[in-house]
Amino acid sequence: MELLFKIIQDVILGAVQGVTEFLPVSSSGHLNIAKHLMGVDDGGIFLDVMLHIGTLAAVLIFYRKLILRLIKAFGLLVKDVFTGKFKWSKMDGDRNLIIMLIIGLLPLFLLFAPIPGTDMKVKDLADLFAESKYFIVVGISLLVTSTLLFIGDRVSKRPQGKHYKKDADSNYTGDGRTRYTVLDALCVGLTQCVAAIFPGLSRSGSTLSTGQMRGINKQAALDYTFVLGIPSILAAAVLEIKDVDKAMLTTDNIIAVVFGVIAAAVVGYFSIVLFKWLLKTDKMIVFIIYTAVVGLIVTGISVFEMLNNTTVKFF
Repeated sequence: MELLFKIIQDVILGAVQGVTEFLPVSSSGHLNIAKHLMGVDDGGIFLDVMLHIGTLAAVLIFYRKLILRLIKAFGLLVKDVFTGKFKWSKMDGDRNLIIMLIIGLLPLFLLFAPIPGTDMKVKDLADLFAESKYFIVVGISLLVTSTLLFIGDRVSKRPQGKHYKKDADSNYTGDGRTRYTVLDALCVGLTQCVAAIFPGLSRSGSTLSTGQMRGINKQAALDYTFVLGIPSILAAAVLEIKDVDKAMLTTDNIIAVVFGVIAAAVVGYFSIVLFKWLLKTDKMIVFIIYTAVVGLIVTGISVFEMLNNTTVKFF
């Protein structure tokens, strides 16, 4: 009976991870909310790592054709660099995407910068804010996510023809550019870096919105966001795996986690499909309202808990 309960619990958390990793509502924020309300001990790093693996599988399967193209283009790019044939101005779309993905990942190294006056690194703030006593951070971050989504959505609907020349360099499609510049990639990378710190600040939502604010076509911005997330998710899993408590690696826990991983992968795949459709049909208002409402509720619960020195649990 205890194993069944554990399986159900991990499947729920896996589904939450799968839905929220790719939809612009913050996976870390919703996992914290789910754990908080279910009374789950937040020490299950093994579960968190494996759920990341599940969502990584989802994005790899969905973007498998693009990823294979990029791997091939990367090999040819390296060859051209070493043979002196590489020309920045002659890059095709795949080569441009590879270089902009690399540039977009560079700001993540800031997460390893030490915080003056402490023995912490910037990335350690994420673990600090994930603690129950900082639950209000989740609510406020969700409200920030809602604001960013609103701004990005409004900018994407603004006539942009007068701002972009319709030539090969700009790759203007009528509703934004399809290629990133170095500045675009750095802005998105910095946004992803900030989103990694605050649970409740959606990585996909904030990076998508940043791309839209920079004048990038919304579908191109979403594809960049998801592919950029592949090394980010993998890096997060690798960094967390070393902190896994071996005492947690019991047979029951492993069985339950496997079910959670499957749930994260399956739900994550369909979340990508859903997000691309909602973005294409201009239904981002769904996420804008949702993150605002949940943000207000979580903030309200947090204030109630602080004033009454209690913890609200549903299970």
